[in-house]
Amino acid sequence: MGGIGSGRRWHCDAKNTTEDYRSIDVRLWKRDGLISPHQTFGWQWSRQGKVVASIRVQTEPDRVILTYRHRYNDKAWKDESYPVYLEWTDCNFGGQRPWFLCPARGCGRRVAVLYGGSIFACRHCHQLAYPSQRETSYDRAARRADKIREKLAWEPGILNDRGWKPKGMHWRTFKRLSREHNTFVATSLTGISTRLDLLGMPPDD
Repeated sequence: MGGIGSGRRWHCDAKNTTEDYRSIDVRLWKRDGLISPHQTFGWQWSRQGKVVASIRVQTEPDRVILTYRHRYNDKAWKDESYPVYLEWTDCNFGGQRPWFLCPARGCGRRVAVLYGGSIFACRHCHQLAYPSQRETSYDRAARRADKIREKLAWEPGILNDRGWKPKGMHWRTFKRLSREHNTFVATSLTGISTRLDLLGMPPDD
């Protein structure tokens, strides 16, 4: 990856998704009271209870300073420290919402989330897709079926048995959700079966 001025040449692999990168979300920082000017805090990422990365953040009026070390592959560690400017917009029901302005050269997009690399930048500069954009049609159908199962308080997983009508739910609503669930399940299983046939995989006995 290049430095802060290297624009959008960092990735040619468009298969990466936002879940593959560490991120910072200005909405979380605002919620936790962390972006008020003249304070310093640390931000960490953990895996299985162990800290795997961290940055130091210094807040100033209308910007934050990010400071951290990084390296690419086996190259030497490099120190980074640069500002990310903030912009505020009015909310419909009062108050203001903060945004990051992407610090990559030639960008400046107003975004809520920045993704880490040699620098933190928006998903467009890193050429990242949302996980849902990489889904197959049958994956999407399974995810939608699982959302309905969650509403109905059924066990997750389209291969699991159906549950009962939740207490307090109207029968009309329950029947509608059940029909939608069954349609999504059928679409997902058909897609999976077609996929297995194309791969030449034998069906289960």
